[in-house]
Amino acid sequence: MIDYEKYAPLLENVEKPGRYVGGEYASDIPNPENAELRVCFCFPDTYEIGMSNLGMKILSGCFNNTGYISCERSYMPWPDMREQLIKHKMPLYALESGDPLNVFDIVAFTLQYELCYTNVLQMLGLGNIPLLSKDRNESDPIVIAGGPCAYNPEPIADFIDIFSIGEGEDALLELASLINECKKQGVSRDEILYRASKLDGFYVPSLYDVEYNGDGTISSFKPNREGVPEKIVKRIISNLDEVYFPCNCSVPFLETVHDRVMLEVFRGCIRGCRFCQAGMVYRPYREKSPEVLNENAKRSIDHSGYTEISLTSLSISDYTHLPELIDKLLPWTNRKNVNLSLPSMRIDNFYEELLEKVSSVRKSGLTFAPEAGTQRLRDVINKNITEEEIITACEKAFDGGRNSLKLYFMNGLPTETDEDICGIASLGQNIVDTYYSKKRKNGGRGVNVTVSVSCFVPKPFTPFQWEGQDTLEELERKQQLLKSKITTKKISYKYHDARVSRIEAVFARGDRRLSKCLEEAYNRNMMLDGWDEYFSYDNWVNVFSDCGIDPSFYANRRFGEDEILPWDFIDIGVTKKFMKNEYKKALKAETTPDCKTKCSGCGAASLCNGKCVCDGGKDND
Repeated sequence: MIDYEKYAPLLENVEKPGRYVGGEYASDIPNPENAELRVCFCFPDTYEIGMSNLGMKILSGCFNNTGYISCERSYMPWPDMREQLIKHKMPLYALESGDPLNVFDIVAFTLQYELCYTNVLQMLGLGNIPLLSKDRNESDPIVIAGGPCAYNPEPIADFIDIFSIGEGEDALLELASLINECKKQGVSRDEILYRASKLDGFYVPSLYDVEYNGDGTISSFKPNREGVPEKIVKRIISNLDEVYFPCNCSVPFLETVHDRVMLEVFRGCIRGCRFCQAGMVYRPYREKSPEVLNENAKRSIDHSGYTEISLTSLSISDYTHLPELIDKLLPWTNRKNVNLSLPSMRIDNFYEELLEKVSSVRKSGLTFAPEAGTQRLRDVINKNITEEEIITACEKAFDGGRNSLKLYFMNGLPTETDEDICGIASLGQNIVDTYYSKKRKNGGRGVNVTVSVSCFVPKPFTPFQWEGQDTLEELERKQQLLKSKITTKKISYKYHDARVSRIEAVFARGDRRLSKCLEEAYNRNMMLDGWDEYFSYDNWVNVFSDCGIDPSFYANRRFGEDEILPWDFIDIGVTKKFMKNEYKKALKAETTPDCKTKCSGCGAASLCNGKCVCDGGKDND
């Protein structure tokens, strides 16, 4: 636990000192003095968000369960705390010991969102670690990073020593073991990085060179040292029943974003939505058994005292054993007044009876994601739901006593027209009309349909990775067009800041030339770009201009199908041939069935010896 007297002058002058003191229930770790290897796991956003991240809990637990690794935590400080650290000339520290980041052997970051990249640099700088990998010496920590944004690591490549590609439970322990042995042998930093590059699933940016064509596209990307692999194959866990799950997590003092038990039900997705990166990079689909999940849930509730369990996955209603799992959970959750939450329900798998069961403790809000307002555009993105199914699902919710629904859509999708935008308003009105089409049993309360619309961002490893994003002006025009078409107060309309989505697109599709932009943003004290009060589009425009970078080259340009993409050296299992075929089908508004209905030969089953929900399959033709 940190020394309160040492940090009291800082904590007395910040808004939420609970973010920085540690000492939460069950936050004990193996004694750092006895650890052979010390790791600080850093979350590049605030404590409240980081403490809600299940992946960080899983991987920290994996490290601490080894017996020889001590893994502590650190989070991005709010500007008031950052100012105090700088004023008192004190470094950013780990919550458990209070030690500065630069004394650890490994400093690990999870990259959940592109707009957190400036936070990574801020944490390195505050922790007295040189920003650039090339400037670090033998006494500096090895800086590693993983998470969904690591599937295109290039924009932040200059700052990270090693990227972990894929699932980290086994991979990170292999890397830690390697670093520990090298540490005992007195192996040089450069040699550690070289040896790490030979482990499956690890990318060392300094061991690769990039060259560019005159038009700015990549002409070559290749290793600069013999024995370094040309392709990095992502790591996965085949048997989720045997993987570590953190049932004894520390319980925060502060209210966090997800103040509940997060129960991971499965990994992967069977659906194949063409805009969705998670649905591709997390393939193949793998489930946990109801027995293991029930036991994990019991232990987690008994340990934490939480009163809610959220069943987490990309689409919970696709879980094969969902009714069986609910039947195992309900007898004891009802007895303990523990609420079950089923987020990410698919409209076409809307179980009326099941929903009634899980509502026996407390009714929570329902959220559906039609994504597009017309059937043509839903077919383009391969959503595989019809308007009839949407209305039927909403009607069942209304019949069950619900009067509030939230619907997620996107604007700026490939091939989108104004008719598709207007279709969002029409669908929302249709749902409102459905509610009032007959007498409801909720005592005459009115209905509220929240229409939440984000901006399409073309992401790596999706069939739409070649597509450019709409211009900022076009995205904003479409937002106002939809606003003008919503004519009832029964529909609440919310939309995402298109300027934020544009910067997200730049870094999602960027290459390592963007590292100089991030370094310049750091020098200008830019941070917390994911927060409205600190995001400045004008600041980013100035940074790009001063660094000689045209953001439209990354955000708005349509990439050539034969062009070398910045992330082409990573193999996620899903083949590029499959992606191209899906893109061509999208342009013709042709759909592809889900994996349970028919295998489309995406290639992901090869990562687990063909053991997938679809039992593998041949290449997509």
